[in-house]
Parts: sequence; structure tokens; C-alpha cells
Amino acid sequence: MTATALKKEMDSVDTQHTEAWQKVCTKADLVAFSGVAAWLETAEGPAQVAIFYLPVGPDTPSLPDHSTELYALDHHDPFSSANVIARGIVGDLKGATVVASPVYKQHFRLADGQCLEDESVKLRTWKIEFKDDEVWIEG
Repeated sequence: MTATALKKEMDSVDTQHTEAWQKVCTKADLVAFSGVAAWLETAEGPAQVAIFYLPVGPDTPSLPDHSTELYALDHHDPFSSANVIARGIVGDLKGATVVASPVYKQHFRLADGQCLEDESVKLRTWKIEFKDDEVWIEG
């Protein structure tokens, strides 16, 4: 879909979401227990966002603090200065659901973006939700 077509589609969507909410993809674009990258327009300018989909259900593994199916955090790894967080491995560390950066292996909590190895580093996070089969992020 072109950017113009996506803009027209977003403009025609019902008003349940404010202008700050943006459709970024569909459920079919996501990979269970993995990440994908998306482009998001924010008040600070465009951002690359790592979206993680951790489905909940009887046939899916359980993680300790897994209370939601979708997480959105900064795709930019502050340690390597590369946009790689969506390519990281999702798991459990110290009772927290985390993603390990694929470069230097720092762990970031999916719930709040906090780096477990360095308390001074925290990735940005965004509100994210499903609306039917669409994925929406509040920018």
C-alpha cells in the first residue's frame, strides 16, 4: 500500500481513535513471539518502532509478566546505534518478558523499555492495540 493510500484509509476510519493513533499494519503482518519493525509519525518526528506479538492462549507458552499481546518500543538500539531491536530474541529474564538486542545482547523489558543491564538506559514505548485485525499505535 502506498503512503498516500494509507493516509486516505486512515482519514476515513471511524473516530474511535484520535488523530494520534495510527494504523501501522495488520495482524497477518505479525510473527508470533517475534518482532517486526514499523514506521511511526510522532510529535518528535518519524520513528522506527519494534512491534512484538506474544499471543495468549491455551496453545501458547506462558511468560511470567505476560499481560498483553502487543508491545511497541523503540527499534533503535542505543548501544550499537543500529535499528535492530525488532530482530532481537524474546524471552524471560529475572521474571520479566524481554527482548535481547541482536548486537551486544542487552535486555530490554517489553513492558516499559528498561534495559536490565544499565538502569540509565530505557527505550521509548508506545501504546499499541488491536482494532479487529489492524494494529494501531498511539504516536
